[in-house]
Amino acid sequence: MIIIMKPSASAQEIAEVEQKLHEYGFQTHPIYGEKKTIIGAIGDKSHLSMNQMLLMSGVENVVPIMRPYKLAGKELQKEPSVINVGGVPIGGKSLAIFAGPCAIESQEQLSQIAKQVKAAGANILRGGAFKPRSSPYSFAGLEEEGLKIMKRAGEENGMPICTEVLDTREVDLVAAYADILQIGARNMQNFKLLREVGKHNKPILLKRGLSSTIEEWLMAAEYIMSEGNEQVILCERGIRTFEPSTRNTFDLSAIPVVKELSHLPIIADPSHAAGTRKYVAPLANGAVAAGADGLMIEVHNCPEKALSDGEQSLTPAEFGDVMLHIDPIAKAIGRSL
Repeated sequence: MIIIMKPSASAQEIAEVEQKLHEYGFQTHPIYGEKKTIIGAIGDKSHLSMNQMLLMSGVENVVPIMRPYKLAGKELQKEPSVINVGGVPIGGKSLAIFAGPCAIESQEQLSQIAKQVKAAGANILRGGAFKPRSSPYSFAGLEEEGLKIMKRAGEENGMPICTEVLDTREVDLVAAYADILQIGARNMQNFKLLREVGKHNKPILLKRGLSSTIEEWLMAAEYIMSEGNEQVILCERGIRTFEPSTRNTFDLSAIPVVKELSHLPIIADPSHAAGTRKYVAPLANGAVAAGADGLMIEVHNCPEKALSDGEQSLTPAEFGDVMLHIDPIAKAIGRSL
């Protein structure tokens, strides 16, 4: 529920309302405006009625939150969230560009790619140290050594780093190196993992599940936010449909729908949606035009020899071309690189 305090409400009356809510097990999220204070209350409404709150001193009105995703939705927070990661804003007017290889292979490889994508306009380095693979025989990543390599490459090029965490037992380890913790599509509804990363203060990149609805996706974000970490970035990476022409079907409509339903920033991953490099550029263009707050693009200096997802990885030169083409699209809708 949302408790709207009277303009004349005192600090003591506001504190008493919060105390009452805490006694009944509610989390409170006060928003202090110039004229009014609004308190968002998240909890079990069966324990405390809206009428009980209306009787308290200083309370003007109580409004129920209709959406099941209380913290991720716009009923409590109207303005879009902007998440700052190492000086890079995700949300707002400028686009966040995540770029790098699917899998970290060596220090030389990652440092070279980081330097090249940074020169082309990327501002966040992405790469996989722990790799979830469909086959148990495929390259599964360098693990902690990969994290060390990525941290060094990020520091060399002044770029925050984003990498995936797969297991609750590895959250602390990955958080010690990464600036953004990624939850991959296969783990979108791994609720124990969502709660665990929610206990950290690092931004979380939450990819949409393979066949998940938008509401399920926002409810997964709610799991993270309910643990106290409200720095969630959503990532549309395509969903599984009956169409075999691409690896996944890129849901372009998810971008404006999420913008309408949630204040959280949303980026797009055209690489995983396409599954083949020739479609990455047009999907990136479409995502920017639709209002995405950024892109995540796989880049490898030698895709034909990549240990993971080489077929969808761009060369640094191809990535540079993508950046040149999205620049005028971004400017046309009031955004910038």
